[in-house]
Amino acid sequence: MSTTEKPGREELVARAAALVPLLRAGAARADEKRRLSPEVIEALADAGVFRLRVPARYGGYEADARTVVDVTTELGRGDGSAAWVAQVYSIPGWMVGMFPDAVQDEVFATPDVRVCGTLSPSATAAPVPGGIVVNGRWNFISGAHHAQWQVTISVLFPEEGAPYPVMALVPMSALRTVDDWYASGLKGSGSITTIAQDVFVPAERVMPLPAVLEGQTLSASSALIPMYRSPLLPVATAATVGTLLGLAKGAREVFAERLPDRKITYTGYESQRSAPVTHLQVAEVAQKIDQAEFHALRLAAVVDTKAADAAPWKLEERARARADVGTVCSLAKSAVETLAAASGGSSLYWDVPIQRIANDLRAAALHALINPTTNAELYGRVLCGLEPDTPYI
Repeated sequence: MSTTEKPGREELVARAAALVPLLRAGAARADEKRRLSPEVIEALADAGVFRLRVPARYGGYEADARTVVDVTTELGRGDGSAAWVAQVYSIPGWMVGMFPDAVQDEVFATPDVRVCGTLSPSATAAPVPGGIVVNGRWNFISGAHHAQWQVTISVLFPEEGAPYPVMALVPMSALRTVDDWYASGLKGSGSITTIAQDVFVPAERVMPLPAVLEGQTLSASSALIPMYRSPLLPVATAATVGTLLGLAKGAREVFAERLPDRKITYTGYESQRSAPVTHLQVAEVAQKIDQAEFHALRLAAVVDTKAADAAPWKLEERARARADVGTVCSLAKSAVETLAAASGGSSLYWDVPIQRIANDLRAAALHALINPTTNAELYGRVLCGLEPDTPYI
């Protein structure tokens, strides 16, 4: 184990921005192959993206939430699938810090290690001497093709007492993968299914999920690091908003590139740029992206401030974290839908990025922890003085 000099936020964001041409050039191929290319994975690694949420003692950067937002925003400008996979790796990678130091030593011994995962308890576990045995399957495991480990969630049925969900860290070599990712959006994310069949997980790589949701680490070292002083859901939502914001910014850029030379068919406008309706649409989109950025940066600021001060989270603040990611998604999606509608029939072709960006945001909006309606309902419920009806807060 060794520490390394940590690059600052500006440098990390600049590295991510430098990848935008590569990501845009490879996005269509990623969609076709339904996974990121080895070249993109290598480029993300070289830029330090996979070290953002890794402790410094393992060569990581211990980046704050604002840095993760800014980096993934740049990646999202290039390719939504690449940004999505990067942000997904950052969340289970952060969760590894909940485990004892010996487990972290094992995982982070691999340079630029990639950890995929899910929070869905779609498997079962049984206690055995020295650990548990897990059986089940998990869908939507983004980045599984290129990961070395997976954070799994299963329901443990103890010999006595009520069953409860547990988080178990499993090497990908112990799991079977099903290449079933045929989707309409985020096609390049490789969000396939993984299966565990009688997989033994030693006790040191198992934690109760409620403890993880509260950010309760079993690592004395992690307890001293600010980025581990927040509950899981605010951390996860803050890691997610950058991809959504980046997709909207990327859509605005590619729309502007086509604007001067595109006619509006069956009208007198030789350039779409001259049409008043375009002026209204572009202004509306710019305002929505600004609003989305406000919510994204507010969320990151709250996570970082509370982490720095080791301040407790109020229930309303935790519910608002989920509301913020839903709002970012809703605004970004609405902005891109406006641009897509203004892009004309030619935008249906695969070589016009706007159609892919719109589909990526439609897919993201369906994610259970991003869905704007679900998150708004939860926030409103808490604001009305009721207890949340979910532990995922």
